[in-house]
Order: sequence, then structure tokens, then C-alpha cells
Amino acid sequence: MKRRKVLFVCTGNTCRSPMAEAIFRAEIKRRKIKFVDSASAGIFASNSEAIHPLSAACLDERRLDYSKFRPRQLKHKMLETSYMVVCMTREQKDLLKGSGNVYAVSDIIGFDVDDPYGGTIDEYRRAADELQQAAAAIIEKFFASDLPGQQREDKK
Repeated sequence: MKRRKVLFVCTGNTCRSPMAEAIFRAEIKRRKIKFVDSASAGIFASNSEAIHPLSAACLDERRLDYSKFRPRQLKHKMLETSYMVVCMTREQKDLLKGSGNVYAVSDIIGFDVDDPYGGTIDEYRRAADELQQAAAAIIEKFFASDLPGQQREDKK
């Protein structure tokens, strides 16, 4: 079976999308889903070398690995080669319109994930909690047939 990549997109690829990438990757691993992977990129990524320290702190609290993460600029080829692209906000989705595989988090869980950049650790934690919710919903809505035994996990 061909690998299916879920690409998470935010503005700078240092706060929300790296957290989404790590959270989703951990969730598909925990649920033993094969042939699905996770990546992230930024619409306006800078030349930053690393994930934002507060995003890193949130992932550390959850014991999630992000050691191989490096911020990167979104490229058209990434959109074409991804099974689905998940933007943090409807505005970001609108910037990428034209691709049928582009969603906003609000399409999946009913609300955008606000940018915590410049905020407190609690704002980053709230974003991480929302991304955890989004990861579970993405799996339920788009990858339920990939769950071992083809069974859906009960919603909590």
C-alpha cells in the first residue's frame, strides 16, 4: 500500500504545525496504523533553525519526539504529494485553495487552532490540546479503515 502523508500547515512552521506533526505521528503509532505519516511546513516559514521553545516544552511534557524536526517553507510539490493538507486556520486554507485535499482544522473539529506565538506556555498547551483533539478526529474521519481489525476506536 502506498504511504499517505498528512501535511500540517501553519504560518511559520515553528509553533502549531510542528506540534501537530509530532502529536499525529505519535497517535498513528499508538493506534498501530500503517502507511500513514506526518509532516509539516509553513506558509511564511523563516530561516529559523528550530521549533519554538514553548512548542518544544509542550511536546516534552507529552514525551513526544520532535528531534528530527526542522522548519521548512511550504512548496507546491508538498501539496501535490500529500494525501491531505491540514491548515490551522480557515484563512490559511483559503490561501491554498485550488487543491481538493486541503482542509482547515475547523473543517474537522469545528474551530481553528489559534496561533500561540508570543503567548504564554498555557496558550501553547491549549493549542497542543486542540491539536490532540484534531489528530484523533482526523484518524476517525479519514483513517478508521486503517485501524487494526478495521475497528473504530470509541470516541472519548
